[in-house]
Amino acid sequence: MEKKKGRPRNLETQKAILTSAYDLLLETNFETVTVEKIAERAKVSKATIYKWWPNKAAVVMDSFLSAASARLPVPDTGSVVDDIVIQVSNLAKFLTSREGKVINELIAEGQFDLKLAEEYRVRYFYPRRLDSHHILERGVKRGELREDLDIELSIDLIYGPLFYRLLITGETLDEHFIRTLIHYAFAGIQTKGE
Repeated sequence: MEKKKGRPRNLETQKAILTSAYDLLLETNFETVTVEKIAERAKVSKATIYKWWPNKAAVVMDSFLSAASARLPVPDTGSVVDDIVIQVSNLAKFLTSREGKVINELIAEGQFDLKLAEEYRVRYFYPRRLDSHHILERGVKRGELREDLDIELSIDLIYGPLFYRLLITGETLDEHFIRTLIHYAFAGIQTKGE
């Protein structure tokens, strides 16, 4: 999403805004966070926030991503199965933490707020999906996965059940579930003999 042009961001002010937005999000929920409350807590004007972000959804998503990015590094162990197990395990741990539960709230709110839905797709889910694409693509190049692999469909196959459990059934996302899921998924996408 294209950001508004203007003066470069002052890093201290930006950090104060993102920290304030994230703290408010954890204390309450997306619906009750306002640009006014973020500005008040960060000790900046609303105009400063609107100069750098187009709406509340954008600043809240950036605050969430700023806090979350360190929790979800992209592994490269040399084994596509090990990389996916690590990535899915890290994601499951994150999604079941208090910080990760914010994503549930944002997804739910996004059903009624199209700007928010666009923000979390563009700023959170698309980059995570691209990380997964790179991991599977490496597996294809190394001959671990089928050459004709539909990578996008494989991502849905691997990650869809996580969000199904998280958002629909409420069942646990434990290590046993993750390893079983990946075992079944990879039975269909690995090259013969793997």
